[in-house]
Amino acid sequence: MAAPATTQTGAHLLRLVLSCRKITAQVTSPNTDSIIAMASSTEQEFIADYKAKLNRFPRSQFLWNSKVAARIGEKMATRLKEVGVSSVQIDAQEEWSRPIHYRKMVRPFFERVKSGGVAVSGAEDLIFLG
Repeated sequence: MAAPATTQTGAHLLRLVLSCRKITAQVTSPNTDSIIAMASSTEQEFIADYKAKLNRFPRSQFLWNSKVAARIGEKMATRLKEVGVSSVQIDAQEEWSRPIHYRKMVRPFFERVKSGGVAVSGAEDLIFLG
């Protein structure tokens, strides 16, 4: 599988998979496209909150929010530091193609990855979303 044209050669690629039920972040190796770090809202620490939202009436449209995204960003930064990755690249075109409500909810994710000591190339223009 070829890397998207917007990424730099040799850069680790950070991808987000979003749905109304969960958010998953994964970083792939530039050489093998294998996943080297991953964090998701389906991990054990988020299960209680997830079940509470799932069983609530009226049911919420989204089972994750910007606070969950921020905590996943912290986990991702920690896991990247553990494997020795200090910078990642995102496909900014893919992020801009997302609906505005998703872009607003994932903004804290990118901010927490950056504050965790991992440079996120390509997210500079996404941070100003309100």
